Amino acid sequence: MATKVSGMPAFLTDKNNPVGYCVQGAIEFGMDSRRLIQKCTKPDAKEFKKIAVACAIGFSIMGFIGYTVKLVFIPINNIIVGGS
Repeated sequence: MATKVSGMPAFLTDKNNPVGYCVQGAIEFGMDSRRLIQKCTKPDAKEFKKIAVACAIGFSIMGFIGYTVKLVFIPINNIIVGGS
């Protein structure tokens, strides 16, 4: 996506120049970000609820795994350290 921005010096628009490469990358990122924001839509209530439930299930599963690991490793740690 070679974009030519008017009013800019040639070294800022040349992708072979390191400065131009960075400037053109920033310009392309800005254009792509703008296009993404324009296409995004706000989720409706049903979609939001589905996402919230999925996140809650994920948090619960990760919490259960963390609790189980902690529960298993406390006795192992006491055996190794000596339980003083």
